[in-house]
Amino acid sequence: MALYESKNQLWDLDINVIQPEGKGPDPATDGNSGTKPFRDAFEGFIQPCLAELLGSSLFIFVGCLSVIENTEGTGRLQPALAHGLALGIVIAVLGEISGGHFNPAVSVSVFLIGGLNIILLVPYILAQLCGGMIGAGLAKVISPSMNYAKVSGAAFNTVQADTQIVPATVAEVIMTLFLTMVVCMGAVNGRTRSLLAPLCIGLTVTADILAGGAVSGACMNPARAFGPAVVANYWSYHWIYWVGPMSGALLTASFIRLLLGDEKTRVLLM
Repeated sequence: MALYESKNQLWDLDINVIQPEGKGPDPATDGNSGTKPFRDAFEGFIQPCLAELLGSSLFIFVGCLSVIENTEGTGRLQPALAHGLALGIVIAVLGEISGGHFNPAVSVSVFLIGGLNIILLVPYILAQLCGGMIGAGLAKVISPSMNYAKVSGAAFNTVQADTQIVPATVAEVIMTLFLTMVVCMGAVNGRTRSLLAPLCIGLTVTADILAGGAVSGACMNPARAFGPAVVANYWSYHWIYWVGPMSGALLTASFIRLLLGDEKTRVLLM
């Protein structure tokens, strides 16, 4: 607290005390200078989108590589841990810049409860999709071609027949509901958010993959599905990984608005 007060006192000093007139470079411009609109636009729009791009790239790179290089005998454990740990880390590191979405379904659910400005929704989603392609591309570059081809470039290939469509779609809806509920209540809501939110979100992803990986692949993230699909050109039943997660995000927003109908208590804007 003393350090915070001392900084405030420093800003209250006369500029001539810090820099006597006629000596040194020109004083820095104040908050009313012509650079302020550009700085505000950069910090409020460009920085968050870059954070989403970088975080999505790193998260999806680790996720794809964990599937491509999955060793025999580990089953879904290696991808589950890799996805969960990577997501928790990028949220902890970049969350203060963009909110740490890295998932179009998360961005939609956060927007619907009032935690994301509408002007950022589409740029966030585009940044996440581009990050997905970058991450999947990097994973392809460093992976042996045999391992890469064996798992379709880490694209979701669990669904192989029409009889699997309904169970896989329902699984994606429920698992995304679980994930986005943890995000919105653990990281966004002013009454319930916690410093442990990155850990909780990462553990939720891990639990979902362990539980539902055999049913749908446990995507819960259209960007995670889109990136490898583009790089590997694998599109079989790809629509499931858009319909399921987006439906789960809509359900989350509906439940939160019913549970916490008052905007002031429902969300603390990021």
